[in-house]
Amino acid sequence: MAISKSTIEAFVNKLEKARVPMHALLLMQGDELIAEGYYAPFKKGELHRMFSIAKSINALAIGILEAEGKLKLSDPIANYFPDKVPTDVHPFVSSMTIEDLLMMRTCHAATTYQKINPTVEWVESFFITPPTHKPGTVFHYDTSAAHTLGMLVKRLTGQDSLSFLKEKALREIGWSEDSYIMPNDFGDPHGGSGLMCPPMDLLLLGKLLLQEGNWKGKQLLPKEYIRKACSNLSPTVVTGPIPSEMQGYGYQIWTGEHDSFVLYGMGGQLALCHPKYNLVCVTCADTQGFGGGNQFIYDSFYETVLAELEGEVAGNDLSTSSAYSQQVSRQFSDATAERVSWNGTTIEGLQVLPACKLVTSKEAYTCSKDICKTFHFESNKNDYQWMNLEFDATSQTGTLKYSKKGIECSIPFGIQSCATSTFPLYDWKCATSAVWLDENTLFIKTYLIDSAVGSVSFELYFGTATDGAKDLTVFIKKVEETMLAEYNTHLYGKEQA
Repeated sequence: MAISKSTIEAFVNKLEKARVPMHALLLMQGDELIAEGYYAPFKKGELHRMFSIAKSINALAIGILEAEGKLKLSDPIANYFPDKVPTDVHPFVSSMTIEDLLMMRTCHAATTYQKINPTVEWVESFFITPPTHKPGTVFHYDTSAAHTLGMLVKRLTGQDSLSFLKEKALREIGWSEDSYIMPNDFGDPHGGSGLMCPPMDLLLLGKLLLQEGNWKGKQLLPKEYIRKACSNLSPTVVTGPIPSEMQGYGYQIWTGEHDSFVLYGMGGQLALCHPKYNLVCVTCADTQGFGGGNQFIYDSFYETVLAELEGEVAGNDLSTSSAYSQQVSRQFSDATAERVSWNGTTIEGLQVLPACKLVTSKEAYTCSKDICKTFHFESNKNDYQWMNLEFDATSQTGTLKYSKKGIECSIPFGIQSCATSTFPLYDWKCATSAVWLDENTLFIKTYLIDSAVGSVSFELYFGTATDGAKDLTVFIKKVEETMLAEYNTHLYGKEQA
């Protein structure tokens, strides 16, 4: 059954109504690219941080090495790192096998690196951290296990997992040459979370896995290993954070609902693979800090695209694609329809969710007073000195300016849409917009769309101090995995005469 454009539009609309900050959406069924859309300022072909899908890359590299006789899955992982294992190693640590790591059934209940001592090298931390339980038994998501697998590949091949996999298989399917694995703090490939590649790469990889490693008649990946890697080997019902991630785990690949498997990366980087329909759906997003955000993506896909394929909507049996298309088209909002258009299989007009879409208030607040002043902050631990706002009501644009550690920083923003710029001091691409929450409060949201994926929110409250001076209270909150600690703070300052 073909997937109709109106169904895809309904999928897009559900994501927007749920306020999911999307970056990209791609669909492929069989050999046919059905749809691809990129949310401005993100563009086709640009590298995107895919986080934990790096884990799946490691697993595929391990499968090739096993097929080549370079290792056995039953081998204790400690045997490959004698220089990292302490002399008094715990038996649970020394007995962990490569397969235990692949299935996330290690002896650790959490990631080990940066827990005991941030100066300890990550692989070493995996072997010196006291175990919490017997390995090979229960599932715990452990990124240090994935990193150790990546370093195993490097020890055996002299390459990071992605470079090795490109050489063995990925170039054959058209995987991008400029993709890479980011380094960690020690200069090693971040095999647990460092994959950078365009969304199209994931679509092609999903197709390769649906074909059990075969590409145009050539077996690029070991068939039986791929079957096992994409199957349910470890129950995740106890620790899975949402229903769609409680369905099980294979070899660094998740088992999904509706007989699917999923390549998963933090923040909504997903490749949903459905063997029954020979279908791959790839999403890139930033659901960090958005409770249940990933589940919204899963459910929106299930309730539109998958529902059409299964002929089921709200319990009704729809025997034809056209009947379902008519039903879902009524869900497609006029506002979205006016903005979004099709150019072949490309969805055009998508944009990163502006701040005005994050609030439901219909009242349009505007600045009725002069706020374009410079406010000097009281002494603070992050050394912010001052802040001011340039605002053009006519063009509905502005610029947030501030000084941090003596360096002047500026972030342009839009009101109805995002303005693209470079995030100060970090040289990251970002998209920023703002909305008035009330007559005193301006909310500015900056999305980071680079090797760092996340956001920084600024809440600015313009008021009057007890001495009659204009004052400014600022709350800054960052949502990003490892950096930007100075963007979690409160500031207070006054206009100086």
